[in-house]
Amino acid sequence: MTPLLRRVSAPVSPALRLTWNGQPLQAHEGDTVLTALLLAAQHLRVTLGEGAPRAGFCLMGACQDCWVQTADGKRLRACSTQAEDGMDLVSAQPGELACR
Repeated sequence: MTPLLRRVSAPVSPALRLTWNGQPLQAHEGDTVLTALLLAAQHLRVTLGEGAPRAGFCLMGACQDCWVQTADGKRLRACSTQAEDGMDLVSAQPGELACR
């Protein structure tokens, strides 16, 4: 799958290693979780009713369209959370985060 985003210049900040649903993911210091995810994929979850792909909307933490979670269950807004080395991220099943 072609990623939704691409970098227009080579990053100068240190590389970070994360996982997304068990798969390796690379980010750089200063990237948000959403940036890291969309540099590798086209979306991060699907809607409950229609199964439509979602990739964040407002990109400032207001719309709640970019919720992801850590492997231990902590909820994060991907658009406003800085990527950290060693993060273990997972997607939620459709509707799962809305029910908490």
